[in-house]
Amino acid sequence: MKANRQPLMLAVVAMVGLALRPFLTGVGPVATPISAETGLSMQGLSALTLLPILLMGAGAFLGPAIQARLGAKRAAVLALLVLSLGSGLRLGAHSALDMLGSAVLLGVGAAVVQAVFPTIIKREFPRGINLAMGLYAAMMMGGGAFGAQAAPLIAAWSGSWRLALGWLALPAALTALLVALALPREPRKPQGSGQGLWRWLRLPRVWLLMACFGLINGGYSSSVAWLAPAFQDLGWSAGASGGLLAVLAVGQAVSALVTPVLASRGSDRRPWLGICLAMQALGFAMLVLRPEAAPYPIAFLLGAGLGGCFSLMMIVALDHLPDPAQAGALAALMQGGGFLLAAIPPWLLALLHDLTGSFTPGWTMHLAAVLAVCVLALRLSPASYRGALRQPDPQGAGPGAAPAE
Repeated sequence: MKANRQPLMLAVVAMVGLALRPFLTGVGPVATPISAETGLSMQGLSALTLLPILLMGAGAFLGPAIQARLGAKRAAVLALLVLSLGSGLRLGAHSALDMLGSAVLLGVGAAVVQAVFPTIIKREFPRGINLAMGLYAAMMMGGGAFGAQAAPLIAAWSGSWRLALGWLALPAALTALLVALALPREPRKPQGSGQGLWRWLRLPRVWLLMACFGLINGGYSSSVAWLAPAFQDLGWSAGASGGLLAVLAVGQAVSALVTPVLASRGSDRRPWLGICLAMQALGFAMLVLRPEAAPYPIAFLLGAGLGGCFSLMMIVALDHLPDPAQAGALAALMQGGGFLLAAIPPWLLALLHDLTGSFTPGWTMHLAAVLAVCVLALRLSPASYRGALRQPDPQGAGPGAAPAE
């Protein structure tokens, strides 16, 4: 990339990342008035997080095909406009169906962006992928912090939870405009058709990446959905619990930016994954044992572990293949299976809460998931990339061709 274009491209990365999380984290702090006015139950409220995450997973499988049809740039612009529409509809939401319908649109928009944007990052930053991916993930988590903090403040100022969630339509539309103007024009038939989906899915390494990514992001989806309500059960106000969720997201943002830079000193990401998983384990253990002992440090530590793992897993996926389109397709599939898996824990946590009256069993479930990822991640050695994932052929037909020499 030319040096004079790099600041603009970094701005694009930052703005896209920022648009992908506020609609998720803003719901928890204003869950009580949403429930009162729309009739959504606790499990219905969990669907406002579960549905977008589930669609992020399902939609990611279509990412390579959408990219081949439209190009990564066009797909990203259209998906950001869908995000804007989904948030805008919440300005007039009056029923559970309205809220669930907006959640579907938001999930579809986020799914397509997340599926195609790693290809753009790898293409635009061939020598600075750690910095660009770290910025992308950090802004994504920072957007989560902003959404969690802004929603209760706007709701208190305006007296409307609808405005607290619906105003996000404006930044999403502006981001679509920035992407349309800033990214270079693509060829009409981009590389990578995504036709080899089933051939990809026959590879154990793809499933390993999905499992690690999904178990990690299950902790994120449950934290976003239930950390604020869990502390409201302990007597915290909506504003205070939203601030706690913001601290979680700040921890994610800091770690998502810093950890990839530190990990760039070597090709093996596992030591840094281990550190981030240890932070997650300690955070969930404290939520199980003594959540009231140090709420803000616990939230920051948990967020740092989640954010660092997110960035590193994205980089691990892109490290597997040199071609941007093929590496992006692998990252999309990892996110696809991973987000489908990550959609389940918030519902399970709500079910366990309904059965026991406590959030403790749900946090214990996530502590066990972190320990499982610690074991699985041992297999992500750089030396295993060539053997575990043979390079796809140039036409994007999927894995199976001999690796490039």
